[in-house]
Amino acid sequence: MSSLEIPILFEDGDYIVINKPAGLVVHADGRTIEESVASWVLVKHPEMKEVGEPLVLANGEAITRPGIVHRLDRETSGVLILAKNQNAFLHLKQQFQDRVVGKKYHTFVYGNLKDDEGEINRPIGKSSKDFRRWSAQPGARGELREAQTLYRVLGRTKGLTFVEVEPKTGRTHQIRVHFKAIHHPVICDKLYAENQPKMLGFERTALHAREITFLNVAGKPTTVEAPYPPDFLAALEEFNNLQ
Repeated sequence: MSSLEIPILFEDGDYIVINKPAGLVVHADGRTIEESVASWVLVKHPEMKEVGEPLVLANGEAITRPGIVHRLDRETSGVLILAKNQNAFLHLKQQFQDRVVGKKYHTFVYGNLKDDEGEINRPIGKSSKDFRRWSAQPGARGELREAQTLYRVLGRTKGLTFVEVEPKTGRTHQIRVHFKAIHHPVICDKLYAENQPKMLGFERTALHAREITFLNVAGKPTTVEAPYPPDFLAALEEFNNLQ
């Protein structure tokens, strides 16, 4: 029995769209046992158990990912889509592969971004310094994969910028890695801004998946927005008071 309470933002016969809380993993990693979006799904909709594709680890263990087509990092809050049947899963998976799913994130970054809008177009590889990190800077190793991120400034204050971000590709940690690469890392990002002070009251990476647009099974565009969690609302209030 799961004790998790996860807000459902949208639901029809094919999809559930949730507002994932920060601190919650999407699915197990095979190393630790903890509650996850996947475990919540299996309690809420046990019939979704066979939907999707399991993650097969190097040791051969298969991790169940019921209805899960895409992921958010543990500390990232916001909008996440789950497919309720295999047809819907394949339909959405193809949209992600074709890059037709529209995603908007809101974040606070250190420093003042010079341009009101822009594009970060830097390939991403593995960091040569830390196996947990990815890198879009010189010295990245392994396969370098194309990565494109658009951004628009929503507000500036003393040494901080509030930004809307649209990743056009879906690389691991893409937004965090790209803003690190242009020397404006995400506030309170313990992996990519480890020497920066915590600001705006954040105790976790200041990144929220604000909106997603996808095509339902009938081909109709569907847009769902995730309200800000309490820490984001408090940060926005503090940010506006600093101006």
